[in-house]
Amino acid sequence: MASRSAALSDRLLALAGSGVVARREPPSVVEAGILELQLALQEGRVTSAWLVDAYLARIRAYDQDGPCLNAIIRLNPRAGIEAEALDLERREAGPRGPLHGIPILLKDNYDVEGMATSAGSLGLATLVPPDDAFQVRTLRAAGAIILGKTNLHELAAGITTISSLGGQTRNPYDPARNPGGSSGGTGAAIAASFAAVGWGTDTSGSIRIPAAHQALFGLRPTKGLSSTDGVVPLCHSQDVAGPLARMVTDLAIALDATIGPDPADPATRATEGRPPVGFVEALAADALRGRRIGVLGQRFGRRKAEQEVNGIVRSALDAVKGLGADVIDIEIAGLDSQLDTSSLIRHEFKFDLADYLAAIPGAPVHSLREIIALGLYHEALEQRFRERDRPESRDTDEYRAALADQDRLRRLLLEAFARHRLDAIAYPTVMRPPARIDEPQDASNCQISAHTGLPALSAPVGFTQHGLPVGIELLGRPFQDARLVAMAYAYEQSAMPRRPPPTTPELVLGRRPEPAVLHLQLDTSAGADTIPDGMIAQASLRFDPSTSTLDYAVVLCGVDAEEVLAIALSRGTDGADGPALHRLSGPGLAVASGACVLPGSHVADLRGGRLSLRVFTRARPHGALRARIRID
Repeated sequence: MASRSAALSDRLLALAGSGVVARREPPSVVEAGILELQLALQEGRVTSAWLVDAYLARIRAYDQDGPCLNAIIRLNPRAGIEAEALDLERREAGPRGPLHGIPILLKDNYDVEGMATSAGSLGLATLVPPDDAFQVRTLRAAGAIILGKTNLHELAAGITTISSLGGQTRNPYDPARNPGGSSGGTGAAIAASFAAVGWGTDTSGSIRIPAAHQALFGLRPTKGLSSTDGVVPLCHSQDVAGPLARMVTDLAIALDATIGPDPADPATRATEGRPPVGFVEALAADALRGRRIGVLGQRFGRRKAEQEVNGIVRSALDAVKGLGADVIDIEIAGLDSQLDTSSLIRHEFKFDLADYLAAIPGAPVHSLREIIALGLYHEALEQRFRERDRPESRDTDEYRAALADQDRLRRLLLEAFARHRLDAIAYPTVMRPPARIDEPQDASNCQISAHTGLPALSAPVGFTQHGLPVGIELLGRPFQDARLVAMAYAYEQSAMPRRPPPTTPELVLGRRPEPAVLHLQLDTSAGADTIPDGMIAQASLRFDPSTSTLDYAVVLCGVDAEEVLAIALSRGTDGADGPALHRLSGPGLAVASGACVLPGSHVADLRGGRLSLRVFTRARPHGALRARIRID
């Protein structure tokens, strides 16, 4: 065991040396990886207490202010004290490992001794478990600091992250859209750099959908590789628990710290007799060379709204091919029909939840039916909860049929792996971008892994024209999880597919940055005439990236107001006029003032210098003035 630990330390040092440069100043926590933070701790440039304060400052700036991500349900009041104790231990005995003194976040369905575990429900708001979940114990043993707990789709029963206790979490890439779910609070928080790494759960996509929606890496491990003891259950046959991370190295470190057998979780007996899985050990820049990947075309979108995602995923597969992988097209007959009938959630949920509550002394409620009767749930969950409360017994013909369908589905996949000699099967994690809040989210492919117990990893592969992240899912053979993570690492090192969300930039002196003053430059090309004689345009524009809000004040002088048709914000490229995006004022108005929230695509246009302020008059209805907008 000692030699294995030493080898792991050497491996981490090699990874750190390849990507982290020693500096004298404290690091920024924005997008910072675990190895970078450990190097700063080792060199004495920061302390764990400093890291806690830095992450808390970002939470104050962006969770209930700015874009109002609403990702955090509660903070750990002891985080600062725990950080100071770990700082002292580091000075006296050295670090325990790569997670020593690193702040992390947990989805609020993980039991943490001394903190409530609500699963996002008003019904469980006062439920305090008697001890830690298995993975929480292993994280504490590794020296991680639990900074707080994140919002989730109530009782993990959905994919848009809305709950009666936590409210609606927003996507930091576009706060008008959902962050995925059910681990959407963790996804939004890690994307916004509220902690180094975060933990979620996955029953039918709840780690991978938020990963895809927020340019993160998330693995649903092989069923049984990680324990779910101490996690509020949704469906014990399908539940798994694990991390979401901004980079693959962080994901590997987090997985190595939390996988392993647990006597309290019978599913982990599947690891008996198997060699230990080493995620960090498996990382290699050439891990895609010689791998064989089957592209499952039948799980690509057919609708018009899904074509952009298709193109981004296929471009990523071309890049994978360029890294030495053999990429082939495959089809699996009967797959789609088996997926439709093999979910176990509605057969297990109410019974699993009742068993969990029965084991908690003084639990505030005892069943899903009681939560419904007392109205302690969000309206958005009403129909789903009532449907899932209908079964009166676990032992039904429908349940046995669904179990049989899962077995057939698993055999279909394993046969496809063997027939095509595959290391992974690839398809979009979600076939369309994140939906707007209050609109339904569909088109997930995550049931394939959930209904078979096979491992699946979601990796970021690019962004839509509206600046929304897109993910690819790699499905693997049983207990070949480390191979999936290594392939994702090889792709990441070549493509560098992640970029941070625009709404949560670096803080300035611990606060959100002031709105940027925008500059205007007169543009007389492509048909825009010179300014009419005597007309003077005075404009003040300020942009707040954390809220995507453009404040504007425009005054036209030297022109009769009745001559003005409109003042508008327009798109233009390569000297050519594009469409009007925002009407700032209309006919007869020579003054425009107010504020407008720019969607993600318009923010991208602003940052790319593709927006203009345009004035239209009766004398010059095709445009009397065009001024390019530039943001520093």
